Amino acid sequence: MPKEKQLQQLQSIESKVRQLLNRHAEAQQKLVAAQEEIKMLESRLEEREQQIKNFQNQENIVKIVDAIAGNTANSTELKLKLNEYIREIDKCIAYLRD
Repeated sequence: MPKEKQLQQLQSIESKVRQLLNRHAEAQQKLVAAQEEIKMLESRLEEREQQIKNFQNQENIVKIVDAIAGNTANSTELKLKLNEYIREIDKCIAYLRD
């Protein structure tokens, strides 16, 4: 094989390696950008989940208030449940004091 042809093949291989290295660097940059976006989206998702919990808590409070006010059929049952929770909380407080 003549040296000129070997040199051309070597240059061709070198060129392809450079292209691969450039593609690798681009892929790394895209990966970093994607990871940052994932972190941002996870943060937004966490915020949304917290908002949903807050809305659910607000909804539960509204139901409790409505029930206590006598606006629902289960108000007596709900009052009993609330009293039970209060007694349980009082027991916990007394236990913690000891």
